[in-house]
Amino acid sequence: MKQIISEILKVFIIFTACTFLFYFGLRYMHDEYEQIHRYDPPEGPAVKVSNTEDRFIDRLNIFFRLGE
Repeated sequence: MKQIISEILKVFIIFTACTFLFYFGLRYMHDEYEQIHRYDPPEGPAVKVSNTEDRFIDRLNIFFRLGE
């Protein structure tokens, strides 16, 4: 009986340690990627792709015609 409790305790400690390691690893990666500025202004011959002046009806018409 004592050996079973010892094995259960070992598994619990290993599981808890791995859970903490995984959690803090994800937190570390999140902090690293959060500091990267993803939306730098474009450089070079950039062209605006979308036109925000389109009406909703025009966009819906294109959606149905192209089947997207």
